[in-house]
Amino acid sequence: MTAMMHRVRRFWWLGAALVALTACGGGGGDADTDARRTFTLQLTNLTANQPFGPVAVVLHPPPDALWLPGESASEALEVLAESGDPQPLLDAADSRTDVVRAFGGSGVISPGSSETFTFTLTGDELSADRPLAVTLATMLVNTNDAFAGASGEALPDLGIGERRIWYLPAYDAGTEANSETAATIPGPAAGGEGFAAGRDDQDRIAIHPGVISAQDGLADSVLDGSHRWDNPVLALELTRTE
Repeated sequence: MTAMMHRVRRFWWLGAALVALTACGGGGGDADTDARRTFTLQLTNLTANQPFGPVAVVLHPPPDALWLPGESASEALEVLAESGDPQPLLDAADSRTDVVRAFGGSGVISPGSSETFTFTLTGDELSADRPLAVTLATMLVNTNDAFAGASGEALPDLGIGERRIWYLPAYDAGTEANSETAATIPGPAAGGEGFAAGRDDQDRIAIHPGVISAQDGLADSVLDGSHRWDNPVLALELTRTE
């Protein structure tokens, strides 16, 4: 396993280690036989000044995530990471026969704010022979091509009232150089170009090194110290409600 993958896994294990349980008839999954389970999925923006673009959320069998650290980003992920538009990634998910759910966010998630989704799994979707994972992505819009997300994170077996929290890092899509110029950042800090065809960066997904900003000496940067972040940037909370 590469050093970068060790670093990615460290954030996932951090989330797994910070499991929060609300007691409701015992721990672990429960033994009910009703083929129906309802969940809420809450995403919280942990940054100081990086609004998140509309999120794309996909439920699917592991291990076939729509993006993987260390690999080249698909064009659909490139569009999301450079412009904030999740629709191509959702369309790519909808074209796959193994995807159980694919849904998009209602809009921008401001720093300190959350968005919550509710979904119900029934029938064959709950089969022990068909485990499920979640893949999601959302752009940090005051950047060139940074995004936060999870890649094929296994859904735990939760009892009613139980929840799990993951704390997730920011990734660099590797599709656009991190110039931080006003012309290349689409967020409110600049209002520049979103998706641009062609790639002028490392062409692989990696943990984002963070922005430099004009305050730290990148003369052409439109960003300042408020746009920096330390990982993690996104809290993902899954709660079983039924």
